[in-house]
Amino acid sequence: MADSRIYNPYQPMPTVVSPLKPVGAQPSTAANKAGTGSSFNQMLEQEISGVKFSQHALQRLNSRKIQLDSSQLSQLSQAVEKAAQKGAKESLILMNNSLAFVVSVKNRTVITALDGDSMKDNVFTNIDSAVII
Repeated sequence: MADSRIYNPYQPMPTVVSPLKPVGAQPSTAANKAGTGSSFNQMLEQEISGVKFSQHALQRLNSRKIQLDSSQLSQLSQAVEKAAQKGAKESLILMNNSLAFVVSVKNRTVITALDGDSMKDNVFTNIDSAVII
């Protein structure tokens, strides 16, 4: 018996919500409802910055309403590079005393993100370095 499912090669591929939005930009409501959605430009910016975001980190950025501009992404990428030069594996990156990122330096991947309120009374484990920018 033949398979009755139809494959449509023109069906849009699922995408991931990216924290890479211009400062002050409003996220799309369709993307927020589905938990997915990204533009080519956002994915390109992420590739250029050299830092990826895990699904968990994207969820934390969305739930905490953290949006990074290109300057902050550049700072984050530079901090990851500094940590890599020192041989770090898992690093805590503190940015402007208001944001914290736990990053897998080897993979150049942000594992989680916290804002100032979420950092209070928090204990960071499984890190071997910290970069303060």
